[in-house]
Amino acid sequence: MSDADAHLARSRETLAVIRRMEDALAAGSDDMGAHFHEGFLWRGNQGCGTKRGVAEFRRNWQLPLRAAFSERTYVTERFIADGDWAACFGHIEATHSGPFMGMKPTGTRVRIPYMDFWRVEDGRIADNPVFVDFAAVLVQLGRDVFAGEGWEAYDRGERTPPAP
Repeated sequence: MSDADAHLARSRETLAVIRRMEDALAAGSDDMGAHFHEGFLWRGNQGCGTKRGVAEFRRNWQLPLRAAFSERTYVTERFIADGDWAACFGHIEATHSGPFMGMKPTGTRVRIPYMDFWRVEDGRIADNPVFVDFAAVLVQLGRDVFAGEGWEAYDRGERTPPAP
């Protein structure tokens, strides 16, 4: 097998690990140990935090997300795999049914955009940098964390962007 063929095979294996985990999460599985390495590290953007190990991931991310948002549908728009790494972008469609960022449940249906990156080691996920657009979710719930100063105002022609 050539190096290119071996790399392609490894990429396929990595993607299969990720798809099994995503299918389990979407089905509401509580058996995350089957998918995550014992040295698992979940690294989220501001507002999401960093989780060390599966227990911390479940306690400080998975269960609070489930408590805040019910009737979840996971929509992965694109997967990419390269050797031991895989990535995707997509969104979760969900109902705001529990406390979230200090907000009481509104019953609002929201779209939660995300990007996920994973490194697979020994057939399980060892590293998981994640970017979840909580600012977009908060806007959908009536809280603009940018207080009208977001650069989307430039795109809409409401404000003139500064130049150096």
